[in-house]
Amino acid sequence: MQRSTDQPRSGSDPCILIVDDHPLVCSYLSQMIDDARMEVCGSTGSADDALALFRQHRPDLVIVDISLETSNGLNLIKRLRREKDDVRVLVLSSHDAMFYARRSREAGAQGYLNKQVDPETILDTLRLLLDGGEYWPEADAELELGEALPVSSLTNRELEVFELIGSGLGTSEIAARLCLSVKTIETHREKIKKKLALPSGNALVREAIQWVTEQG
Repeated sequence: MQRSTDQPRSGSDPCILIVDDHPLVCSYLSQMIDDARMEVCGSTGSADDALALFRQHRPDLVIVDISLETSNGLNLIKRLRREKDDVRVLVLSSHDAMFYARRSREAGAQGYLNKQVDPETILDTLRLLLDGGEYWPEADAELELGEALPVSSLTNRELEVFELIGSGLGTSEIAARLCLSVKTIETHREKIKKKLALPSGNALVREAIQWVTEQG
């Protein structure tokens, strides 16, 4: 669901767009940001709606989760940067930073935080990014370790398909979810099996379910 403020921007407070598929998270972040004298110009869990809100409000910063309703945050970041190459993006997610922080940075984000951090850390990081800084997990070595995982060989689209398989979706459902053809999804499945050295479709499903479970 897309939520947008219809009021014109004041011009004094930073404008922030929230993209998260959990309404309670959007509501909590909105209240916290408003209390900190920063302006929330909209919130949504859909990548397409996020792009529309971005075009409407031209926010100073976008908060993005990795998992979204019809896409993932990594692809959305790339789309946002095509709209405005200097857009500031903070990835706020429950997914493993060791794996996703590096991908977020490569996609064009300026920071990564786990949702388990305290509210003040989120606000401090928002201010840092708005001032032109970046925030990443402390040890770059952790990011390098993430690349050693077998799943790290997957492209962002393959990773998206892999996670949807692990969430229990069939090929036709994934195709509809991503607005792609069934044949394209089948091609992605075959490439994923090859990259992860999985012998069968059932092995792919088991590995995907385990991955999604471990990511929480």
